[in-house]
Amino acid sequence: MHGYAQNSDAHLRRLRRIEGQVRGLQRMIENDEYCIDVLTQISAATRALQAVSLGLLDEHLKHCVSQAISEGGTAADAKIAEASGAIARLVRS
Repeated sequence: MHGYAQNSDAHLRRLRRIEGQVRGLQRMIENDEYCIDVLTQISAATRALQAVSLGLLDEHLKHCVSQAISEGGTAADAKIAEASGAIARLVRS
C-alpha cells in the first residue's frame, strides 16, 4: 500500500480541479484573453500542482521512507536516495 492511499480521494479531487483549471487556460487562449490574466491562471495551476506534490512527498516520507528505515538495511538507503531525488526534481521545477 502506498503512503497516499488514505488520502487518494482528496488527491483525486484536487487533481480534477487542476484539470479544470488547465481546461480553463485552454479556453482563455482560444478566446485570445489578456496575457497577464493567462499567466496569473498558469501561476495558480502551478501552485496547485506544487501543493499536491508536497502532500504526496510528505505522505511518502511518513509512510514509505519511515517504514524502510525501521526495517533497515539497503532498502532504507534506497528509499532515502529515492526521496532525495524526488525532492531535487521538485525544487528544479
